[in-house]
Amino acid sequence: MNDSPGWASPGSAPSDGQDPGVPRPAEPAGGTSLPKAEGESGSAPKWSDAQPPAAQWSPPSAPGSPPPAPQPAPGGWGSQYQGVPQQGGWGGPQQGGGWGQPPAAKPGVIPLRPLGVGEILDGAVSTMRAHWRTVLGLTLTVAVVTQLCDILVQRFLLPDPVTLDPDATGTEALNQAFDSMQSSLLALAPTLVITLVGTLFTTAMLTMVISRSVLGRPVTLKEAWGEARPRLAGLLGLTLLLALMSGAILAVGILPGALIGSAGGAVLAAFGGLAALVVVVWLMIRFTLASPALMLERRGIVQSLRRSAKLVRGTWWRIFGITLLTIVLTLVVSMIIGIPFSAIAIAVDGNSFSDLFSGTTPDFGWPYLIVSGIGAVIASTITYPISAGVTVLLYVDQRIRREALDLELARAAGLPGYETTGS
Repeated sequence: MNDSPGWASPGSAPSDGQDPGVPRPAEPAGGTSLPKAEGESGSAPKWSDAQPPAAQWSPPSAPGSPPPAPQPAPGGWGSQYQGVPQQGGWGGPQQGGGWGQPPAAKPGVIPLRPLGVGEILDGAVSTMRAHWRTVLGLTLTVAVVTQLCDILVQRFLLPDPVTLDPDATGTEALNQAFDSMQSSLLALAPTLVITLVGTLFTTAMLTMVISRSVLGRPVTLKEAWGEARPRLAGLLGLTLLLALMSGAILAVGILPGALIGSAGGAVLAAFGGLAALVVVVWLMIRFTLASPALMLERRGIVQSLRRSAKLVRGTWWRIFGITLLTIVLTLVVSMIIGIPFSAIAIAVDGNSFSDLFSGTTPDFGWPYLIVSGIGAVIASTITYPISAGVTVLLYVDQRIRREALDLELARAAGLPGYETTGS
């Protein structure tokens, strides 16, 4: 084990095709195997008069085969998932008289065993509670800076929105729609770049905070920055590569239909865009663990992509479902916070309020931008740690399932009974 934030270098993966040895019955004590028949000399042990009920006997197993698994008592052993007892199997004595597995070690925000969906979400929230000064200080600072930049860009750099003529028909209406879409994309581009930079910093530093919280160790903002700073260039390159890859795939899907320019071309562009979107989603889930692999294992960009693909292999749908659930939850939280602030902002800004009811494009002033910006800062401060936390804990969960990372984490946390033996 090394002292890097990755806890242990990947490689030895006991779950990758290495089945444990088959247990064999132990030899009976004293060298005797069967009781002697009546009339034979010797003091061989006799069968006891008190025998178990006949219904509890099971047929003998063939030589060399594993003994049959014992039947669980009611409320005893829990279900098994990938060889690890899940809920109902952990925690010592169970209700109903059965005995379960010993509880998993939990030095930090998660138990060191394969995680369920609720445990991953709870671990992300628990990190916010355990390190709230570091987490909120980071996310609040990044959210305020990015929102100020976004407000200034919207107010001074973006062109005025295109005015649409409601009486336009035919080619003129099509040209106006195209100009409006182009203006909207142009207005959206600076916001996306600012959000990308803010997300880059929060992802890098929160990855370090969460890696410490898994081990139950405190971390300051200065320590997180010191560990994350050497990896920022690689994380930026990885983020830009994924963005360019997604844009290129979408362009390949949409461009042929857009070049045709007729109604058939529009249909072709729609189907091509939908197919390209499916490919993009598949790739993004396949590479969703690349950023924590780059930060914690100190890998290069290409190696991190390969590492993510290896960890996601065979569990794409599970990771897709957890990622989609996280996106939905963060959107719901953002809407719950953002909608009231937007309503207040429209009411405070008299010009935008009157434009909204007159049917023209609202010209948002400073009051609207400031009030809505406050709501966006609060929403980002809460949702940034959840998104980053789920991604990092998914990475930890996959390594526990495939590479027994829980043992290395327990050693790194200094838990008794997990000390490294040997030289």
